[in-house]
Amino acid sequence: MSYNYLPLDENPLHFSQVKNLLQHQQWVSITFKAHEKIEQCRAYLDGLIQQKNQLYYGINTGFGYLQNVAIDESQTQQLQYNLLLSHACGMGEEVPEPIVRLMVMLKIKSLSYGYSGVQVSTVKRLMEMYNAGVWPVIYTQGSLGASGDLAPLSHLALPLIGEGEVVYNGEKMPSAKALQLLGWQPVTLASKEGLALINGTQFMQAYGLYCLLKMEHLLKMANLVAALSVDAFDALTSPFHAFIHRIRPHAGQQWAAEQVRSILADSAIAHRQKSQVQDPYSFRCIPQVHGASYDVWQQALNVFTIEMNSVTDNPNIFPEEDAVISGGNFHGQPLALQLDFLAIALSELANISERRIYQLISGARGLPPFLTQDAGVNSGYMIPQYTAAGIVSENKQLCTPASVDSISSSNNQEDHVSMGANAATKCLRVVHNVEKVLAIELLTAAQALEFRRPAASSPQVEALVAALRTKVPARTQDVYLHADMMAALEVLTQYKNV
Repeated sequence: MSYNYLPLDENPLHFSQVKNLLQHQQWVSITFKAHEKIEQCRAYLDGLIQQKNQLYYGINTGFGYLQNVAIDESQTQQLQYNLLLSHACGMGEEVPEPIVRLMVMLKIKSLSYGYSGVQVSTVKRLMEMYNAGVWPVIYTQGSLGASGDLAPLSHLALPLIGEGEVVYNGEKMPSAKALQLLGWQPVTLASKEGLALINGTQFMQAYGLYCLLKMEHLLKMANLVAALSVDAFDALTSPFHAFIHRIRPHAGQQWAAEQVRSILADSAIAHRQKSQVQDPYSFRCIPQVHGASYDVWQQALNVFTIEMNSVTDNPNIFPEEDAVISGGNFHGQPLALQLDFLAIALSELANISERRIYQLISGARGLPPFLTQDAGVNSGYMIPQYTAAGIVSENKQLCTPASVDSISSSNNQEDHVSMGANAATKCLRVVHNVEKVLAIELLTAAQALEFRRPAASSPQVEALVAALRTKVPARTQDVYLHADMMAALEVLTQYKNV
């Protein structure tokens, strides 16, 4: 565990800091400035609710359709407690731990601005949970992505009051047991706090940022694996020439072309004489396809950077302006649209990759059919392409946009929802599918490259092949290919030299 802290306050949080948080196991802490702003906001709210002639949504009223039900001051604590219990209705699979970590950090970040009316002690407990590795058990299903991620964030907040479950020291246990082990007392929530905790887009945010982290690596690996395939297929390098991309200057297209051009710069295979005039689109149009996905990644990153530096609960409290304003900052539409687009952009990396796999096993360009020396007795790499094709087809189904859907809830008070949570979870499924398809391409292209020996590719390509060969040798006859495919997946997801 690193003893470096990620400071959380109104200062902008950057994507690089999110990466460092996960990669280097940093702790988190609000700053002194954030501490003061949280306290000032809470003091303002405490003074406000003493004026008994005014109703404020979620502070001294019920929630959603029950907004007009006044709540007596004596029931405020019970109201917040009931809110967390009644809204913790998640189902499905458990959210992966890295995403839970991001959710907790992002909730602290949103509260640190001092527009939510929470107690400092509540924020401190969230920090203590994060830094002690007490991870709430949260479920993937239950959020409509509109009134905030109500169900997932309720599960996140339950341990504050000693309810729900957590994972602590690798063991799932009741939250009450973890509090006892740590010597912590449950937090007593004050007015507005329950709503501040469960209103927000932190579930969608965390999934989106995690997908962006994964996709950043996949984009680089897609270019590197594609470069391997270019040499394995003995394809031309002219489609990567800078002149072409200068006259169609999409940033992503130029980036992808430059990447592949750089990777193959010292390849003997790439620069030898070719007999063909053009290659199939899956090779010739790598910059245009990979580059378009890169541009979507960049656009989504911009949206998520804004979101993680925003306040997304409701109502919002402005002490300096003497105002409490109800609005809709919890609505996930900006994120839902980007998550849907991100899934589509990701799927295209796998789509074009599968076509390269198909070309490599087709018996073209002097390669044996299915990349085996005794086709017929051996099936070679015939069936990995089937697997890739099946995964690509699954991606097409997953890429049906969630954000075009809406189902009314809360007795029609919440009559338009983003479905951003569904967009988030299926986007991660697409990420994992793309990893598998690129791993199959890596395995297939490395096998094809064996038939080009003794000619060599570039140092970068050969380093990738060498990394694979530490786990998977070149094959001369049929073997249990599932094991080879899983080893290739491990190499692809953990490869650092990109």
